[in-house]
Amino acid sequence: MYTQRYATSSPAVPKVRPVFHFDQVTVDFGKLKALRSVQLSVLPKDILFVTGASGAGKSTLLNMMAGLVEPTSGKIQRLQDDSRFFVASVFQDLRLWNEKTCEQNMWVSYDARLYDSREQFHKELLELSRVLGIYDHLGTKIEQCNGGLKSKVAMVRALLAKPDALLADEPTSALDRDASFRLFELLNHYNQRKGLTIVWATHNREMVKQFPGKVAHLDAGRLMYAGQACFI
Repeated sequence: MYTQRYATSSPAVPKVRPVFHFDQVTVDFGKLKALRSVQLSVLPKDILFVTGASGAGKSTLLNMMAGLVEPTSGKIQRLQDDSRFFVASVFQDLRLWNEKTCEQNMWVSYDARLYDSREQFHKELLELSRVLGIYDHLGTKIEQCNGGLKSKVAMVRALLAKPDALLADEPTSALDRDASFRLFELLNHYNQRKGLTIVWATHNREMVKQFPGKVAHLDAGRLMYAGQACFI
């Protein structure tokens, strides 16, 4: 069982090459220390829940994984920096086109190198839309959608890109309980069947306890715990 606590005095990289490895990472935004001496590894096929109160550093941690923020001190290694490993992100800025429909936003992920045909892509788009309850809204413009529907569209778009890892920052904040669990059941399927590495920042402790995975708990930028979810 994975019950290790990360000690800030031990910068050793695990034998399995991590998807992300933080080595004594500190991030300062002026006088604000967003992260403090974080030592953490995310391994291939991990499901990692990043927990903590607002302002604890969750978004900063995920932004670093996405390459949007660099350390003030310490080092971060990202597998995608020197390989074809592809990381998709669903952050609070969903970056959807308001004037386009839900389906048109999803088609942005089409890549002929990933699919045998446009028909195959469309079939998968429809299947994911049915699972998440978007099917009846495919022709609706994003500007007419509520926050929950927009989050689902962004998630389907990310999955259609067939990423090796998915970063999700509070993707269920606009969803009710049933929709939240349906979404994570889908992601758990992708993890188990397709080896998708998932890093999910969340306040939802109920969901963390319901699904298998690991937890990295932050408090005021410090990593307080890293290990099995069942121990929180």
